[in-house]
Amino acid sequence: MRDLNRRHVLAGLAGLAPMTVAGRVWAAPKADARLLVVFLRGAYDAANVVIPVSSSFYYESRPNLAIARPGSGVGSALSLDGDWGLHPALASSILPLFQRGEVAFVPFVGTDDLTRSHFETQDTIELGQEVNVRRDYRSGFMARLAHELTRVRPISFTEQLPLTFQGEVAVPNVAINAVGKAGIDSRQTKLITAMYEHGPLSGAVAEGFRVRDEVYQQVTDHMMEASRNAASPKGFELSARRIGRLMRETFNLGFVDVGGWDTHVNQGGATGYLADRLGELGRGLAGFAEEIGPKWNDTVVVVLSEFGRTFRENGNHGTDHGHGSVYWVLGGGVRGGRIAGEQVAVDQPHLFQNRDYPVLTDYRALLGGVIRQLYGLDAASLGRVFANVTPKDLALV
Repeated sequence: MRDLNRRHVLAGLAGLAPMTVAGRVWAAPKADARLLVVFLRGAYDAANVVIPVSSSFYYESRPNLAIARPGSGVGSALSLDGDWGLHPALASSILPLFQRGEVAFVPFVGTDDLTRSHFETQDTIELGQEVNVRRDYRSGFMARLAHELTRVRPISFTEQLPLTFQGEVAVPNVAINAVGKAGIDSRQTKLITAMYEHGPLSGAVAEGFRVRDEVYQQVTDHMMEASRNAASPKGFELSARRIGRLMRETFNLGFVDVGGWDTHVNQGGATGYLADRLGELGRGLAGFAEEIGPKWNDTVVVVLSEFGRTFRENGNHGTDHGHGSVYWVLGGGVRGGRIAGEQVAVDQPHLFQNRDYPVLTDYRALLGGVIRQLYGLDAASLGRVFANVTPKDLALV
């Protein structure tokens, strides 16, 4: 056997083992509940995705980037209600789900983190802790949620385990868009397993190899199916279908991040860079819903980002770091087809610091409300997931 770095092997495999805590009383998920969090890293421009079409201030503030009002011809916004429209790049993917009542959008949501730093605010959201207290980087909110649930099979579809899954429950992470043949063959697997057979890490090592092989097999099968259809989805579209397959058959609590949303320069309007990214994201989410099949009725997908962007466009035909954002909540059992949550007029007096969307709904309160309805958690359990937060029931689930 080739020389293997013992510490590297353990670091990669120990995180794949399930953990049980003796004497712990856990809450049980409702029926067959599934939750997937999709993190758009880079702060997507929410105002050009869920568009305040009734606001003349929006059109004054974005002479180059604004999406035309519904009914204005090719490239105009898709009507959601009298005040809001949807980016046309989502016409064939997200709009049909919205029309079926399976998508709700929540504007003016975010954190009370005012740093406008990508990294600081991403950490804030993933940890789910209060901003003005010392951070515990070993305790992410999804790890705490997993600790409160029974029959939970968590997974992170990322190259490295994200902060949100750092905690007491060991969680596997798999870069689903780059899954390939395992670097350790079956003979080496048996030797490594035997090496730790009688030690405290025996279960972690064995479970790590089992999950690795299980994910690889399912992804390989799906790739073969896609080839027979003579079309190979790209980027997030392919990843999302793989995730749907894995969450349909094996896992029920997932996290995935999608990068490329920091649009300071040449963002585009109805077409261009942002539109292309949205098209990929929308098709990926629609593909996930299709792939997960009947389980879609018991699944909730939350799409979020660290913050929004400046309401006014900048001199480079882009937008800069902002504050309030728009979250998406999708699922077959979601009470969608609407714009949910507290709202204000989209005009200059209501901007935060005269530049950004305000935050009217705290992201932890929003997620707490969704989690409470999805899993039936009591106040004590929710308090351990999001401390000192009153869940906000927007009747989304």
